[in-house]
Amino acid sequence: MKQTTHGPNDLLRQIEATRPTLMRLALLQLRNPTWAEDAVSETLLAAMEGVSRFANQSKLQTWVVGILKNKVLDQLRLHQRECAYSTSDDEDIADSIYAPDGHFREMPAEWGLPDQAVQQSQFMKVLEACMDALPGQLGRVFLMREWLEFDTAEICQELGLSSTNVWQMLSRARLRLRQCLLIHWFSPSTS
Repeated sequence: MKQTTHGPNDLLRQIEATRPTLMRLALLQLRNPTWAEDAVSETLLAAMEGVSRFANQSKLQTWVVGILKNKVLDQLRLHQRECAYSTSDDEDIADSIYAPDGHFREMPAEWGLPDQAVQQSQFMKVLEACMDALPGQLGRVFLMREWLEFDTAEICQELGLSSTNVWQMLSRARLRLRQCLLIHWFSPSTS
């Protein structure tokens, strides 16, 4: 996104142009279109009201995403009791990947150069679909850490989890993403 700001109207248009990105991030984090829309609307309103505080010390989108972080947290706090997490099949996924001795049951396929794969828009679509498939709290913790760049202490504080629980959930999320990507992107049948 270009940062040529000729006047307040240009800056307001640029803020509004971040809506699709904000909505995607909010949906990935909140998993509820209504909550996500609320968070994005509140973010855009706060950004437009605080446009005079934007000092061009960062990219506009970075500044607006920073506001979104707080609005997502507000939504999480507001709806925290409505979220549930089930660990029912996490063990099955780990058992299908690892042998009892902790080694891979079968060695992972060669993934090639990750930089090249990430650049492919199809890969990003598959990755987003895999992230969408992560169950509620598990997906929320993963996205707070990897997309919104919260540190462990912030996640623990916001979701009322222990650091051990957060690390365990991050590990489970990564296992699920790995399994999903192996099936939907890296399997020989997709090449």
